[in-house]
Amino acid sequence: MAKIGNVPQVKLGIIAVSRDCFIISLSESRRAAIVKAYGDASELYECKVTVENELDMLKAIDDVKKAGCNALCVFLGNFGPETPETLIAKNFDGPVMYAAAAEEHGDNLIDGRGDAYCGVLNCSYNLGLRHLKAVIPEYPVGTAEEVAAMMKDFIPVARALIGLSKLKVITFGPRPQDFFACNAPIKGLYDIGVEIQENSELDLLVSYKAHKDDPRIPEIVKEMSEELGAKGNKYPDFLPRMAQFELTLLDWAEKNKGAREYVVFADKCWPAFPEAFGFEPCYVNSRLATKGIPVACEVDIYGGLSEYIGTCVTGAPVTLLDINNSVPADMWQSEIKGKYDYKLNDTFMGFHCGNTPFCRLSDASCPAIKFQLIQHRLLEPKDSQPDFTRGTLEGDIAAGDITFFRLHANADGKLQAYIAQGEVLPVATRSFGGIGIFAIKEMGRFYRHVLISKHYPHHGAVAFGHVGKALYTIFQYLGVPDIAYNKPAGQLYCDENPFA
Repeated sequence: MAKIGNVPQVKLGIIAVSRDCFIISLSESRRAAIVKAYGDASELYECKVTVENELDMLKAIDDVKKAGCNALCVFLGNFGPETPETLIAKNFDGPVMYAAAAEEHGDNLIDGRGDAYCGVLNCSYNLGLRHLKAVIPEYPVGTAEEVAAMMKDFIPVARALIGLSKLKVITFGPRPQDFFACNAPIKGLYDIGVEIQENSELDLLVSYKAHKDDPRIPEIVKEMSEELGAKGNKYPDFLPRMAQFELTLLDWAEKNKGAREYVVFADKCWPAFPEAFGFEPCYVNSRLATKGIPVACEVDIYGGLSEYIGTCVTGAPVTLLDINNSVPADMWQSEIKGKYDYKLNDTFMGFHCGNTPFCRLSDASCPAIKFQLIQHRLLEPKDSQPDFTRGTLEGDIAAGDITFFRLHANADGKLQAYIAQGEVLPVATRSFGGIGIFAIKEMGRFYRHVLISKHYPHHGAVAFGHVGKALYTIFQYLGVPDIAYNKPAGQLYCDENPFA
């Protein structure tokens, strides 16, 4: 899979701190051991300024900034000076994590004892007094190898936080009628530092027409043909139109991101779009997601935002799907029961018209450009051949681990989120669109007591892999007050009927 764009590259710095009544060399030697254990010198910068006081703090921050660091690990090699160490987070423009040294040898607990276990308590207390945000691992005290592992876990979190701080969501068109579920207050975007630019579909259409006969179109058509292959390229005559649209979106992003560095789109894709533009935008949306620029369907602003977070965390393409339909009981009985450890209501089908990246579809399902069956019924003459409703990318989603999640603003404008890890089963869907059979433990209860009870819309972002740990850390850092997950059997939700 090609390296994805539109996400920041993290250069992590490590700054060791030392309380002046402790031996400074203890922090310095422990810092050096972490750098050695981390291994990747291109990703990690070792600041040689050990912070004992506020002037040291300023020198250290200046040093890591000159080194190009955009994220930091503040390492308590001993108890640490609580004021200077927390002022690092205040003065550094980027996400900061804190970790501390475990004691090393039972026969060296006099000069070799650092008391960092105690120091983390004062550090966290001081961060709270100053209302400073920081990432503190689940158990922040460890050996060199363990702290190095914490820092590696921090990298995708930092990538997402940096990306969000420099992100603009670009939208086209109001939400479709009867899809108000995708309409959410935008104040939550500003609360987490994300900008938004809202535009009309007419703006997009004017720009699309201006790209007619763009000399770059043949090269994009070639790329599309190579990706689809002979079996997937069902409508080669449509590719120039879709290539023109891809260039339209890419150029709009470049010309309109302004002071921001990264963009996502949330576009209105029906009912007027296909007839006005002459095709469905789904395949183009899938290609932009592959490039690291998610395009959320149906002007789903928080869907696009969620996709971007997943893209940053995984460094790979994601998708946005409807939590769409139940798996028929006879299908579960014949294809799933006894083969996979899931109850019927642990399973559901995730679907969208055709926006899932080609690389996320199963080869066995022969992914191909097709037409949007539902819109063909709605928009084109009965019993006619598909015309402008062509342009979806369809196939079964490839089997493997997934995380279904969403960051959302509710009707009161307050942020909330959910995270559920599971998998796509290697079971043919026998259906249409970009679709897969998803299995999440206790999904039935999660569906009722999180998705329904907390009034979530039908769209969820899908990251390919189990990344709940990083997502939870990100949502905590952003100050999301309600982060839900699928509770195991025996743990009741607050509104769950104990007698049911």
